[in-house]
Amino acid sequence: MTGFVLGSASPARLQVLRSAGLDPVVRVSDVDEDAIAGALPPDSTPAAVVTALARAKARTVAAAVIAEAGADAVAESGHGVRLADDCVVVGCDSMLLVDGVLQGKPHTPAVARARWAAMAGRSADLLTGHCVLRVRDGAIVADAQDCSVTTVHFAAPEPAELEAYIATGEPLKVAGAFTLDGMGGWFVDRIDGDPSSVIGIGLPLLRRLLGVVGVGVAQLWLGAAQLRPDAVG
Repeated sequence: MTGFVLGSASPARLQVLRSAGLDPVVRVSDVDEDAIAGALPPDSTPAAVVTALARAKARTVAAAVIAEAGADAVAESGHGVRLADDCVVVGCDSMLLVDGVLQGKPHTPAVARARWAAMAGRSADLLTGHCVLRVRDGAIVADAQDCSVTTVHFAAPEPAELEAYIATGEPLKVAGAFTLDGMGGWFVDRIDGDPSSVIGIGLPLLRRLLGVVGVGVAQLWLGAAQLRPDAVG
């Protein structure tokens, strides 16, 4: 049975996968995103940047899973399955491209306010890099990576609406200072592309990348069903 490891602390990504029938194990990578992006060639494309960040997260988590198994630590999914024996590790990174500049999490109200001033009433591209690693018998045996791009058409919130939204704290913690599946969805007129990718992990692209490393979605559904407490065996 192939395990599924999500290398992200994002509740939104976890919820997308759970709603899609999976039961992911969560491992947080804690990579230095600024250092990784800063080490890339100056002429790197926006897609290359987010994909490199996704790859760094996935490789860090995969290395931890392998190290845990090598040290005879509890490297299990919580259901008695050793992850290092057979699993996929997925890393993702999302950023919003506005006027040719990639924007991550704003962290402060002032930055969130400035970003909304730049994108309100306009369109921007949400890029999500994906990296899928296949781990078998304590080693990475296959990898696949790519980037999805979805165009987001933003509304122009009233000043009071924007201040109330920023005060919730939600836009401070997400790429581009907005969500599609949360309170920020009130200020998104429409999107052109994959909605799950805007939330943080694109199911269509992820399915293709899983296929590259030899794992089918139906295989993961079956494994998740077997691990549920109400599964009939």
